[in-house]
Amino acid sequence: SRRMKLKRLPEDFQVDEITALRSSSGPFSLYQLEKTSLGTPEAIDAILHRWNLSRQQVAYAGLKDRHALTRQFITIHGGPKQNLGQTNLFLEYRGPAERPVEARDIIANRFAIVLRDLTTVEQTAAAAAIDAVALDGLPNYFDEQRFGSLGESGEFIAKPWCLGNYERTLWLALADPNVHDRPDEREQKKILREHWGRWPECKAALDKSHRRSVITFLADKPVDPNFKRAVALVRQDLRSIYLAAFQSDLWNRMLSSLIRQVCGEKRAIPQRIGPREVLFFPPLTADERQRISTTVLPLPSARLHLDDGPAKRLIDEVLADEGLELRQIRVKFPRDAFFSKGERPAVFRPVKVSHAAAADEIYSGKQKLTLHFDLPRGSYATILVKRVTGASVEPEAVEADAGEETAEGPSAEL
Repeated sequence: SRRMKLKRLPEDFQVDEITALRSSSGPFSLYQLEKTSLGTPEAIDAILHRWNLSRQQVAYAGLKDRHALTRQFITIHGGPKQNLGQTNLFLEYRGPAERPVEARDIIANRFAIVLRDLTTVEQTAAAAAIDAVALDGLPNYFDEQRFGSLGESGEFIAKPWCLGNYERTLWLALADPNVHDRPDEREQKKILREHWGRWPECKAALDKSHRRSVITFLADKPVDPNFKRAVALVRQDLRSIYLAAFQSDLWNRMLSSLIRQVCGEKRAIPQRIGPREVLFFPPLTADERQRISTTVLPLPSARLHLDDGPAKRLIDEVLADEGLELRQIRVKFPRDAFFSKGERPAVFRPVKVSHAAAADEIYSGKQKLTLHFDLPRGSYATILVKRVTGASVEPEAVEADAGEETAEGPSAEL
């Protein structure tokens, strides 16, 4: 199928975080961070470096997409009462705050998205699909961004970790090649794969990095390496991302299963997200809409105590497919990273939706469609784009994020 263009320019994808946190008084400084073509972690790293701050001082509520123009809020404990500007980011001081910003402070994310290179027929179809979305909502899948840490092996890092296979966990975290890897990163992983198990050699061949410090630990006792302790040396924020990716995939599979049950295989629309094909729903009957829109599905974790019922059957079915049981969805060590507890609605509804068509100034003879809408925290704008265009989007669109705590590819600093 032909692909329309998303994110041809950073300003074609704009996200504004709408927050409940207000400036008052207190030991924290509140800022609005505006960034272009930069991931949230990279922007935070730049700020830490410029102002010589420790990571512990900074809090933010959600990861905002890299290939975009985004505005979000951050707090810094004892942060300077001033603005900071540099290439690709501007930090505006908004005043003191009494506590750090948290994910639950996000009321919504406001989007302005330009779809380009559309034929008149495609533009008309997209506009009609937006109207259908306003009525039925959308399946609340975690989108691609959530699966950035999944390497070329296609194996989730958290699965062997849950099963207590710490060596495999470490191999996947440190050595599995990933499409997001920069050339130097690719090279370092190749060294690891070639020398895996010969730790002193590995250590000698690697550049100085977070990855090398983990290998140094193994090289100290090369005969009896403690992989379990080594996993604990992988950066905690990355380990949380690995757990989120696996849990999100399991949850997506539960939702896809539910849609199959409600709409039937024949009417459901297959769509690829991350590692697998899931089902989107077609225009729904009133009865189907009622069933799907009132469903809330729990995030699978061993801490979940479910009575027998539809949700438990969905989880059991998905886990059986992985050769797992719910009680195994936990990590025994280390205890500083764990699966989220909670639930997520099966459907999300964009609000304040509008769209406008115009001639595309970049693709001659084609149309562009500008969409405006607000999404609840944790829902993904790219799910709306996929539904509206009926197509997968250009590869650079993979990291669009309307959510919180998402991974935009594995962090470069490993």
